[in-house]
Amino acid sequence: MKKASDFGFAPGNAPEVNSAALNAAVQGGGTVLVDGAGVADVREPVVLGDNTTLEFENGLQLRRNRCPDGETGYVFVNEGAFSGRTNHRIRLRGLSLICNGVECSSRAVQTDRCVPGLRGHLAFYRVKDLAIDDFETYDMPAQDFGIHVCTFENLRVENVTIEGRKDGVHLGRGKRFVIRHGLFRTFDDPIALNAHDYASSNPELGWIEDGCIEDCYDLNDRDTVGYFCRILAGSWVDWFPGMQVQHSDTVVHDHRLYRVYMEPDGTVYTSTTPPTHTHGTAEVDGIRWVMVQAGDEHSCGCRNIVFRDIFLKKHRPTAFSFHF
Repeated sequence: MKKASDFGFAPGNAPEVNSAALNAAVQGGGTVLVDGAGVADVREPVVLGDNTTLEFENGLQLRRNRCPDGETGYVFVNEGAFSGRTNHRIRLRGLSLICNGVECSSRAVQTDRCVPGLRGHLAFYRVKDLAIDDFETYDMPAQDFGIHVCTFENLRVENVTIEGRKDGVHLGRGKRFVIRHGLFRTFDDPIALNAHDYASSNPELGWIEDGCIEDCYDLNDRDTVGYFCRILAGSWVDWFPGMQVQHSDTVVHDHRLYRVYMEPDGTVYTSTTPPTHTHGTAEVDGIRWVMVQAGDEHSCGCRNIVFRDIFLKKHRPTAFSFHF
């Protein structure tokens, strides 16, 4: 087992020093004990690769800080979110996080800190065998999700306490998962199963299937929007000349899915030339298109998901919402 302190991590350090130390400690994978007591400031995203386990010492809290250039990323993210490969066997245990009002500055263009549509404090995209245990945060701001996972297989989220103003656990495309023993006090959805979503809220579209959500509490709070669990499905069409599109619309063209990534202000644009780029973002006819994934899928939804022992303490108009 490696100790983060051996790489220069310690409460009281400058946030860039702690982030660099954690990134050095996780190189090559293995188990890393993030040791120390008190509050440790962090800033740059800590990028996790295959076969990596982070265990946080009891009594330690990580506190987010903004990057001075305004391009703030995630707290933890997997390497494959940037490279396109799938990461295997990642574990986080015992993380206590202070969000400190800091959120990801994700936009339409991928950077070395952000991926379009990925916006969790803990952000994982393209992962297999991911487990997050004993995670707590009490001050989520209004934009980023507590845990955001998309394009996954075999996910376990267990013994979590998430409070704040946004979704607690937000899932995109994936299969085989369990969310168990959760305490949520969130203005927005404690759990979101968003197979189809806004372009800014999932990096890919696709089915969410074969899951179990059990022993979870929607705790009462002063105000609310959303549902205990939001369940989203959707569909889209092939591109055709003259079609009218707006932010978050999706089209299929030449065996690829493209999404419009503009300001979410309701402006409607006319598309006369199809997007053809094979990765990233391109502007065509004044429309910013993000190539989100290869394939010919035209619809997605949620299926084979079990809920049991759900305790609804918050006075929401609707607890479970099914949207198409």
